[in-house]
Amino acid sequence: MNSTVTSKYQTTIPKSVREKLGISVNDTLEWVVEKGKVAVRPLHSDFLRYQGSVKKGAGDIAEDIRSARERHLEKYR
Repeated sequence: MNSTVTSKYQTTIPKSVREKLGISVNDTLEWVVEKGKVAVRPLHSDFLRYQGSVKKGAGDIAEDIRSARERHLEKYR
């Protein structure tokens, strides 16, 4: 597989490579030069492992405030 470097030193990652490595928009790549060869590795954020851990929805603000105050007071009991 080949890609061309543009005048701005940019290149396109071939689709098959992106798919195999799970690379998507805004991902970070690590470039390593060893003995005249270049290795490019995706750096996947651990952020997505928290996906679904935050509850979403309208909620009950008054209950949330009461609960937070109660938890805060428990520190001093």
